Amino acid sequence: MGRSSTSSKVSYLSRRLDIHTDCLKTVPSGWPSDIDNLAWKLYNHTLEVCNSFASNSVPIEIISIGNEITAGLLWPLGKTNNFYNIARLLHSASAGVKDSRLSTKPKIMIHLDNGWNWDTQKWWYQSVLAAGPLLSSDFDIMGVSYYPFYNAQATLGNLRYSLQQMSQTFNKQVAVAETNWPVTCDGPAHPFPSDTTWIPKSVQGQSQWVQEVAKIVAATNRGVGLFYWEPAWTRNAGLGSSCWDNLMVAWGGQVRSSLSVFNSI
Repeated sequence: MGRSSTSSKVSYLSRRLDIHTDCLKTVPSGWPSDIDNLAWKLYNHTLEVCNSFASNSVPIEIISIGNEITAGLLWPLGKTNNFYNIARLLHSASAGVKDSRLSTKPKIMIHLDNGWNWDTQKWWYQSVLAAGPLLSSDFDIMGVSYYPFYNAQATLGNLRYSLQQMSQTFNKQVAVAETNWPVTCDGPAHPFPSDTTWIPKSVQGQSQWVQEVAKIVAATNRGVGLFYWEPAWTRNAGLGSSCWDNLMVAWGGQVRSSLSVFNSI
C-alpha cells in the first residue's frame, strides 16, 4: 500500500508490480531445468508481462524482480548454494524489463526479508554481486520486508542502521517493501522488539507504526518509500503472523482510520 508524495523526501509509490514467477521458490511446471534455458525463459516471461502492461497503457513505477528472495528463487537452480545462478536469473529478469515496450522504464527493485538485519543484507548482496552476471546497473532499489513480530531483534533502531548501511555501501535507493502492525495480538509467538512496545496493538497503533517507519526511511540517504502489506486481505488477516489481525480494513470491508496515515506522511 503506498501513495505518491511531493511534500516529503520519501515517495510512497502506488504503481508497483511484482513479477510473481520470479519470487516462486520452485521452478514452474514445464519450465526449463538448466540455467541457460531457465534464464532465457525468465527473460521472455518478464518481457511479456511488461509488454502486456505497455499494450494496455498501464504505467508502472517499480517492478520487483525478486520478492523476499533471501533464500534464492526458482529452486533448485536458484538456491543460495549457487549465487552465480541467482545472479544470472536476476540479470535476465532485469533485461526483460529494460527491453520492454514500457515507454517510461520503471525502477527495478530486488526485495529481501529481515530488513532490520544488516549482516544478512550485506552477505546476500555482496555474494550475488561478486558472482558476476548481476550488475549494479541491473537494479535501482533495494527493498526489504520489516515486521515486528517475528524476532525481538527487529528493532526500529536496527532497521535504521541497516537501511543506512545498505544505502552507503551499495549506493542504491532503499525502500521498506513490506511492513504492517497488528490491531490486536494477544499471544505473539515472539516478543516484540524493545523499542516498539510503546506502540499499542490497535488501529491507532497502526498509524503510529507507519509514521515511525516512514521517519526512518525519510532520514535515510536515498530512502524512497514504504508499502503496507497487505491492507485488505480480509480472509487472511493474520498475514502469516501469530497476530490474528494486521489489516487496515475490517472483516466486513470497513476501512479503518489507520489507512488515512498515508495522507499525512
